Amino acid sequence: MSRALKAAALAGAALLARRALRRRIARSPLWPLPALETPVSGHSPRRWLPALIVSRTEPADGVMALTLESPELPPWTPGAHVDVRLPSGLIRQYSLCGDPADAGRHTIAIRLVEDGRGGSREAHAQLVEGAELHLRPPRNRFELAPSPSYAFIAGGIGITPILPMLRAATAAGADWTLLYGGRTRASMPFLGELEAYGPRVTIVPQDEAGLPDLSGLARTAPGTLVYCCGPDPLMQAVRAAAPDPSAVHLERFAPSSATGTSRPFTVELHRSGRTIEVAADESALTAVRRELPATPYSCEQGFCGTCQHRVLAGGVDHRDTLLTDGEHEDSMLLCVSRAEDDHLVLDL
Repeated sequence: MSRALKAAALAGAALLARRALRRRIARSPLWPLPALETPVSGHSPRRWLPALIVSRTEPADGVMALTLESPELPPWTPGAHVDVRLPSGLIRQYSLCGDPADAGRHTIAIRLVEDGRGGSREAHAQLVEGAELHLRPPRNRFELAPSPSYAFIAGGIGITPILPMLRAATAAGADWTLLYGGRTRASMPFLGELEAYGPRVTIVPQDEAGLPDLSGLARTAPGTLVYCCGPDPLMQAVRAAAPDPSAVHLERFAPSSATGTSRPFTVELHRSGRTIEVAADESALTAVRRELPATPYSCEQGFCGTCQHRVLAGGVDHRDTLLTDGEHEDSMLLCVSRAEDDHLVLDL
């Protein structure tokens, strides 16, 4: 064989080997591998999408609404939210509150929380019209199921995932009502938009009328689906007041106060060959990062998925609001979930 043919054959073999390796990596549950820049075990990362902030408005005191545009933004359905990467690298989650029919356009609203963890302060200070923002494709854990009737309940910024549901329910010809509470009328975003729905919407500013009256849930027609987003006490009250708990759908972006008690357990880091103790008053993430400081994390509240890792053995007390039932079978979010018994084995 000539030298040229040998070179061509070697080049062809190398190309086939690279393609085979790429296919193998794509199928691997450990992608991306821990030695790579983003060592997240257990799930495939969704790529970041660039978008331009084309509009910034203030629909209420302390609330800003951003309209983002990009031909890369995919379609979405009512109830969906997106992970947003702030300029500092923090990742935060915001519900999409625009119109799904607006292709290539997403709208989010962010309330300023002065005593929060810093994400909203950074967003209000730095996200201005004309700036570029990066977000992951939408995911929906609050899907609007078909129904002849709905009871929507929102508290404060919890109106954001409900807004597109109202449009969808109206377009479908469903009967629906909205009970919308907030601290003050001035603090409640999108009141002007809601005026178009007339008597279907009941506005309850706490300084004027107290807390929302949930007694009407007991009189809803059979088959009515209840969708609620807001502070945890409101969602717990809705669940307690609804005649059919299976008809209640909740969306939260703060840890539930109804999580179970915590007890200490041990975690075996399978690849590292170490076993660590997790105290009752600390998260598995905190304990793991003592041994493996490079373990990635972001929200620390079970929303973003950055600290998702594979579980090789042991039962998990899942306390997140993100993973699917299938993902719960072999992985956990270290920031909030714990061992069901006394021991877990992680693929770390």
